[in-house]
Amino acid sequence: MKKTVQQSEKEAAKVVKNTRRDFISKSALLGAGMAATPMAFAQGTTSGKTKSVDATAAPKKRMLGTLEVSPIGLGCMSMKSGSYNPPRDQKDMIPVIRGAVDMGVTFFDTAEVYGPFTDEELVGEALAPVRDQVVIASKFGFDFSNGNRAGRNSRPEHIRTAVEGMLKRLRTDRIDLLYLHRLDPEVPIEDVAGTVKELIQEGKALHFGLSEVSPKTIRKAHAEQKVAALQSEYSLIQRALENEVIDTCGELGIGFVPWGPVCRGFLGDKFNEYSRFSDDSRFAAVPYFTPEAIKAHMEVLVLVREWARKKNATPAQISLAWLLAQKPYIVPIPGTTKLHHVEENMGAMDISFTNGELKEFRASLEKISLVGVRQPESALIDQ
Repeated sequence: MKKTVQQSEKEAAKVVKNTRRDFISKSALLGAGMAATPMAFAQGTTSGKTKSVDATAAPKKRMLGTLEVSPIGLGCMSMKSGSYNPPRDQKDMIPVIRGAVDMGVTFFDTAEVYGPFTDEELVGEALAPVRDQVVIASKFGFDFSNGNRAGRNSRPEHIRTAVEGMLKRLRTDRIDLLYLHRLDPEVPIEDVAGTVKELIQEGKALHFGLSEVSPKTIRKAHAEQKVAALQSEYSLIQRALENEVIDTCGELGIGFVPWGPVCRGFLGDKFNEYSRFSDDSRFAAVPYFTPEAIKAHMEVLVLVREWARKKNATPAQISLAWLLAQKPYIVPIPGTTKLHHVEENMGAMDISFTNGELKEFRASLEKISLVGVRQPESALIDQ
C-alpha cells in the first residue's frame, strides 16, 4: 500500500529530531502569546537559542530594481491553492499574513493560477487594511477552462483581462510587481514587455517581473521595459540558476527572487530518508524527491544541520541566510501556513557568514552528488 504524505511525516518524526518543533519549544512562541497576538513582536522579546525577529530594530530592506522590499518575503501559494497541502481555511490564513506584516514582511507573492484565483482573494482580503505599507506581487500567463489551467497565454489582450481580474481579487488599484509567470512560446517577449509597459504607464502595474526564463529572454524584455525582478527556484539543492542567470540579473540591476528556498520544506528538516509520497501528492512528481534523491540529499541536510549548530540557528534559517549571503539583490520568498515558521524564517536575516565561511560551506556542498535536480545548461533555456 502506498503511504500518504501524512503517514510518511509521522514516521519521519519518530526517526529524526524535528528541528522546527524544537525551535518552537525553545522559543516558547515568544511567551506563548505570539499566535494569538502578533503585535507581541513589537515588544522585541525573544527567548531560546535560535535567531528571532527583533521588531524594535530598524527594518532591513533590499532592492528589486528600484522596488524596495523586506529581505525575506512570504510566498502565499500553498495557503489556499492546495498545491502541496490541503487548502487552508481563509480565516486561519489571514492572521498568518497579517502577523507577517507585524514582523516586518513587506513583500507578498501570489498568482492568478494559485487555486486558481483563491490565493489572490486571500491576499487581497488579508492585506487590504495595510495596502499602502506592503508590496504585492502577482503573475499572469495562463488560460483557464472550467476552473482549471488550460495552457499558456500571454497575448496582449489576455494580459489586460488577467490584470483586471487580479486588481479585483487583490482589492487594489495597482499591482506593485507584475510577473510573467511562464513564457508563452507563441508570443514574442517584446510584446509581453510592451503590454506591461503600457499597464505601468496607466498605473495598473508599477514594476515588471519575469519567471523561469533564460538570460537571452531577460535581456530582450529588459530592453523593452525595465525588469525589476526575476523569480525562479533556487536553494542549496537546486542551483542551476548560478549558470549565468543570477549574474545577468546583477549586471542589469534586476533583483532575484528564489522560490522554494528551503527546497519545499526539505531543508527545514521536514522529511528524511524514510519519507515517501502517495501518487496523488504533488511531492511525488518532484524529481529530487524520489527515494534515491532524498537519500542522496540527506548529506546536504546533514551539512545544513552542522552549520545550524555552529550558528545557533535552525536548518531553515541557515538555508535562507546562505541565499541572502550570495548576492545583495536576492530576496527569497519561503512559503508557509504557520506564523511561527514566518518568525523562524525572518530570523535568518540576523545570521551572517564570513567570506571564509562561505567558501568552506561551498566546498563542502559541491562534494555532494545531487539527484533529480536541474542541470546548469537548463538555465539557458526558457522553462
